[in-house]
Amino acid sequence: MSTEVDDRTGALEARRLGSALVAVALTGAVIGSVGAPLITAVATGLHVPLEAAQWTLTITLFTGAIAGPVLGRLGTGPHRRTTILVTLALVTIGGALTALPLPFAALVVGRGLQGLGVAVGALLMSVARAHLPAERSASTITALSVASTVGIGVGYPVISLLDQLAGLRAAYALGFALSAAALVIAWRVLPPENPGARPQIDVIGAVLLGLGTLGVLLVIAEPALWANPWAGAGILAAAVAILAVWAVVELRSAAPLVDLRLLGQGPVVRANAAMLIAGVGMYLLFSLLTRYVQTPADAHYGFALPGVAAGAALIPFSLSGFVAGKVLRGRIAQRGAYVLSAAAVVIAAVVFAVASGSLVVVLIAMAVLGFGVGGVAAVMPGLVLAGVPQAETASVLSINQIVRSIGFSIGSALAGFLLAAATPGGALLPAQDGYTAAALWSVPPLVASALIVTCKHRAIR
Repeated sequence: MSTEVDDRTGALEARRLGSALVAVALTGAVIGSVGAPLITAVATGLHVPLEAAQWTLTITLFTGAIAGPVLGRLGTGPHRRTTILVTLALVTIGGALTALPLPFAALVVGRGLQGLGVAVGALLMSVARAHLPAERSASTITALSVASTVGIGVGYPVISLLDQLAGLRAAYALGFALSAAALVIAWRVLPPENPGARPQIDVIGAVLLGLGTLGVLLVIAEPALWANPWAGAGILAAAVAILAVWAVVELRSAAPLVDLRLLGQGPVVRANAAMLIAGVGMYLLFSLLTRYVQTPADAHYGFALPGVAAGAALIPFSLSGFVAGKVLRGRIAQRGAYVLSAAAVVIAAVVFAVASGSLVVVLIAMAVLGFGVGGVAAVMPGLVLAGVPQAETASVLSINQIVRSIGFSIGSALAGFLLAAATPGGALLPAQDGYTAAALWSVPPLVASALIVTCKHRAIR
């Protein structure tokens, strides 16, 4: 009888921990999505150029990607709980800076601190892998990975509605409230870690990786840099050179920030390559669909949806992403689930290209895209962690986060480039067939990423 009670208590504790981890990850995803619907409101409300206002979104991408490996290394030792709590505290401080009526510079700093919430995801997955039973751990990691997809659909319409009803600072105040709630949940529920050696931080490696990653993301996210090709090419070349030096330093370090030999293993390389390529295609199509539904009426295509309605159009995306995480987990082999998810994105692109004149069809395409994005997110942790020691979970996942960020950034930039190329001289908006052609550009990356996954499966057999 005592054993049954202990088992029941353990199951309840595991469920409680898993639910808390997902809640924290979901709030982080919503906070990360806060910037996108408010870019125009920031520009008009704080009287700054639209290009400057864009940094309230871009800076979160930068800080999340750059801080990820450092947090991942801190999360491999006995201070994982402390690392998560301190990071969430910084995210909360960032939320306060965005909600208070402070100058634009303080808003950007606050959004940068909020970007740390994106990097916490890898640490939360490492907690699940270390402290939950195998089955519960797998399902929780899947839910944590899909949370980013669900958070977009939750955040966009709510933030847009708050901005419309109560103003810019009230919308940002929601992010502050969510981050404070996430901090409290984590403080109450996260288990203590076993004593052990304090992880050593490779400071030189961290600086080099941060600078290299920043350079790569900068030339992708800021197309204006390429107005002077020498400047864009110079920054990119410098970033690549820095990353090359970083790789040499890491291979020679006794306590590297990231174990490159582990990252060089076949399954990890293939998973990261598939994530990079698929990220380009997925975010390319996502960017096109979100822009298309907001196209002004005088373009004679699109649906001129205002901010709140455009945000609501993402609800099918998030719901189907959530369904994908539930349906694909454990029911289909990981590689098969990945191929199915990639195929869903391809189908969404074709559906949009064929019948973009109907809002219902576009929303269906959005839902199918969400299923594909959610499916890739659900499967990716299992693919990238194959054969990875438990202690290296957060570190390896943080690199996968960087890879995903770069892929998404390339996809976003590619969408802008293709639409600009389809815009007639002197016009403000691209031709409608420019959207159709751009959507089909998302197909090759998804097919290529599926081949990367399935070819290895055939080789094993």
